[in-house]
Amino acid sequence: MTGCIVILRLVGALQSLELAALDQLFRLQPLGSSDKRIVIVSIDDNDISQVQRWPIPDGVMAELLLKIQAYQPRAIGLDIYRDLPVGSGQEQLDQVFASMPNLIGIEKIEDTESVGVSPSHVLEQNHRVGFNNVVVDVDGKVRRAVLFWNTERGVRTSFALNLALMYLKPQGIALHPLPNQPKYLQFGQSVLRPLKPSDGGYVRTDTGGYQILASPRHPEARFSKVTLSEVLANRVEPSLMRDRIVLIGSTAASLKDYFYTSYSSSLRGNAQPISGVELHASFISQLLNAATEGRSLVQVLPHAVEWLWITGWTMVGACLCWEIRSPERSAIVVLAASVALGGVCYIVLIAGWWIPMVPPLLGLLGSAVAITGYIAHLEEELKKSKEFLNSIINSIPDPVFVKDQWHRWIVLNEAYCRFVGLPLTALIEKTDHDFFSPQQADFFWQQDELAFSQSGEHESEEEFTDANGVTYSIATKRSLHRDAAGNLFLVGVIRDITRRKQIEDELRRTAAELFRSNAELREAKDSLTQMAYYDPLTGLPNRKLFQERLSQSLNWADRHSHLVALLFLDLDGFKLVNDSHGHQFGDLLLKAVAQRLTGCLRGSDTVARLGGDEFVVLLPAIPGQQDIARVAQKILDTLSHSFVLEGKVVFITTSIGISIYPLDSQTIDDLITCADMAMYDAKESGKNRYEFSAKEDTL
Repeated sequence: MTGCIVILRLVGALQSLELAALDQLFRLQPLGSSDKRIVIVSIDDNDISQVQRWPIPDGVMAELLLKIQAYQPRAIGLDIYRDLPVGSGQEQLDQVFASMPNLIGIEKIEDTESVGVSPSHVLEQNHRVGFNNVVVDVDGKVRRAVLFWNTERGVRTSFALNLALMYLKPQGIALHPLPNQPKYLQFGQSVLRPLKPSDGGYVRTDTGGYQILASPRHPEARFSKVTLSEVLANRVEPSLMRDRIVLIGSTAASLKDYFYTSYSSSLRGNAQPISGVELHASFISQLLNAATEGRSLVQVLPHAVEWLWITGWTMVGACLCWEIRSPERSAIVVLAASVALGGVCYIVLIAGWWIPMVPPLLGLLGSAVAITGYIAHLEEELKKSKEFLNSIINSIPDPVFVKDQWHRWIVLNEAYCRFVGLPLTALIEKTDHDFFSPQQADFFWQQDELAFSQSGEHESEEEFTDANGVTYSIATKRSLHRDAAGNLFLVGVIRDITRRKQIEDELRRTAAELFRSNAELREAKDSLTQMAYYDPLTGLPNRKLFQERLSQSLNWADRHSHLVALLFLDLDGFKLVNDSHGHQFGDLLLKAVAQRLTGCLRGSDTVARLGGDEFVVLLPAIPGQQDIARVAQKILDTLSHSFVLEGKVVFITTSIGISIYPLDSQTIDDLITCADMAMYDAKESGKNRYEFSAKEDTL
């Protein structure tokens, strides 16, 4: 839609409509006040009758100019051609022209539609001439002002611009090219930008010279006027003309010097033109406002921005109708959007910008009509699809529902209505949120969205509560289907899995009970193992576990030809500690000894308690006797430090007997016996020491 409208605009098909829309926006603007800086001396039909000649004779014109000059205006503009003598008084008029430096005359530059009119030779010699050519649009209205014109004689300045510059000269305001953009002119507080051929609503318009968009004045807010007769009869208040711009021109209907502007249109067909002198006064007023008050001249948007503007409103029309989907309500909303578009264009024009109104309006209405027609087509196809789906799903015993993209039920089979417990008329065109709890409805909505987003089959399990409050476990399989018109449907098939869920729950409970039973059995087994293989007091391996590990170490030593050392420990003076502090204190000491022994050995070594204060240490894969002696000495040093138990300091030592496999023996019992005997040798030798087995010495 946007592309079609842009093409129509580029070929000029919308130019007349856009210009008419611009005129209407101008006519809606506030009245505004008249410009007191400009006074028009009009020459109407009564004045011509009184003078009895047209053009006005040179003598009368000279008298008129002298009387106006006596009022001390800042600038005088003579919008009457004086290329030829008229009656008597030419010499007098030439003298007046030469003596009035604030007088600007007119010339007409020859163009493709009319011949030129030369200016007064006196005014031309003094460079006080401006052209009064006016460009007219294809519909006969003036919407542009020409400031400069390139001719064979050079660049010519317009009548209006010359008068504006003369009026502003005492204020130090002049035209200067912008340093960075020499094609733009700085004029006081504003910048004059030349109009391009396709700016605004124009299409390939002749913008020769230096043209700007004109801002016409309301007919009721025009300028102060006095007639030629009033000036000649001295019936003019001097303050009316003092320090102002005075324009002299014809307003006589018989001369037909009239132009149509944006304000000339009328719904009743009685269009009112304005005189040429009033048109030039309007141009002058616009230039003065731009220079002194910073009022921006009418500006236009770049083409790319205009296309985006059209695209935006086209999308607005499409989106509104797509969302509302009701032709009646869509018409009201689109009408409101059209009014809003006009309001935006009106406000922006007041701010000095001319933005397209007809193209976006056509886009808004065109897209609205297109989308409305498309929706009607979809609705017709949807109706056919509903009828087809109804004929199919009612034969399915499982509950089946069909939803649209807005999650509304559009087709339901009888099985679904029975399952929900409500009639079809109550459910159709409704959503889950109308009947189910918020939690269930939200879950159903999420599952529907997953099916829409994945564009494939989607299955889920959920709880479902019917109208009677009965809750079921259900499995729903959702899939998407699209009809010939592109309507998208979500089809869901429901299976009641309540009984299956109950069986699964029972199986889970049975499995949980079996798991707990197995855990209890493992705990019992671990407890029995602890009791069978570990000393209950110290937590060290007992005799049985020690013998198993000793047997494993010996087998490993046979295969790898390594030594195995067995250290037999007996605490020195433990009986005295028991007798002095009690058996409970003695048990604490045994635990502390066990902890120190475990802490000073390798992880692969084994410390076991055989009973009472007897401990054994198994050193598998020990390199040699020196290493064994080093370990034994480390144990002696570790246990020789004091023990602090229950606030009491206790010193205790140990005697160690050492046997080595296979040097001392190759059997478990003999190794233990050898180590035991060596321990007694250590005690007899003074305690707190270690002794190797005597067999090893003999070997």
